[in-house]
Amino acid sequence: RRLYFDTHALVCLLEENGFTTQQSEVIVSALVKIMSTNLDMIYKDMVTKVQQEIALQQVMSHIGGVKKDMIILEKSEFSALRSENEKIKLELQQIKKQVTDEITKVRADNKLNLNLEKSRVKELHAQQDRALTQTDRKIDTEVADLKTMLESHKLDNIKYLAGSVFTCLTVALGFYRLWI
Repeated sequence: RRLYFDTHALVCLLEENGFTTQQSEVIVSALVKIMSTNLDMIYKDMVTKVQQEIALQQVMSHIGGVKKDMIILEKSEFSALRSENEKIKLELQQIKKQVTDEITKVRADNKLNLNLEKSRVKELHAQQDRALTQTDRKIDTEVADLKTMLESHKLDNIKYLAGSVFTCLTVALGFYRLWI
């Protein structure tokens, strides 16, 4: 099945916009699967060119037969043929309307599937952003706690150092006084 867009270019575009290679490939793979499924559904409901030509040939042969019958039965059966022709036209219009309705339905389904996939991708991005924000907050909190603890230990060390210096100074002054 041929795709009408460059999947590699889409992967590169997604990577440029913050997706990882694996995420980009998964998204592109999902889009390819959705498109393949939708195309299968469209092809299943569509009439092929051969079928259309056969139907056209049948209609043309039927029209030719009707013309012959009209010439032969022009006076006696003309009104019956006219009503038969009207029935065929109505049936063709109904078939045409059904085909149009089916095409519209398939298009709507495709749009819905695409929109659902877009919303899933957006939700995934939102979840990732929330997780990243929570992680950033935890890291910031831990860093702030560590800074606070470091400052507290630094202040305790300064107190002990000052106490030790004053104690040594007091002892030194005491010895100095004893010698003098």
